[in-house]
Amino acid sequence: MPIDAWVKEEVEIPEGVEVIVEGNTVRVKGPKGEVQREFKYPGIRISTEDGRVVVSKEFPRRKDIAIARTFKAHITNMLRGVTEGFTYKLKVVYSHFPMTVKVQGNEVVIENFLGEKNPRRTKILPGVSVRVTGSEVIVEGIEREAVGQTAANIERATRVTKWDRRVFQDGIYITEKAGKSIKF
Repeated sequence: MPIDAWVKEEVEIPEGVEVIVEGNTVRVKGPKGEVQREFKYPGIRISTEDGRVVVSKEFPRRKDIAIARTFKAHITNMLRGVTEGFTYKLKVVYSHFPMTVKVQGNEVVIENFLGEKNPRRTKILPGVSVRVTGSEVIVEGIEREAVGQTAANIERATRVTKWDRRVFQDGIYITEKAGKSIKF
């Protein structure tokens, strides 16, 4: 069984997108904006060849192959972010106390959650926009990690503690992640 001396993971660059590789930093520019990320791992090289981004490593071990594929997934997400963007949808659910959700500056403010007097607040990460329309909260941006973390912060802000979760199911819950519906 021949041993392959190289691992090469390739990602096709879509039309209208520019990828610049400077050392360990990959910068992707597209119609929706620009994303930059630093990839550090010994021996792994990232380059652009013939309209593709190539992640390669000579004489890879199992961990090296896993890291190369992880870098490929991150670059794929960067390319998708600058062309399509990412959208998370959350649903505001309450049965006991009518809660109010609004965006103030770079914060999401949740008022009257379970009848509490003090509002709960959570930060919106840079590069992410949040809209509240009725009982739906929409989180959008071009960086997948930032959009997902903002949605998770909003969901976590309404976590029920000290009360029976089977009875008090009030909260804000993620219903759609980057275009994929979540089943409850």
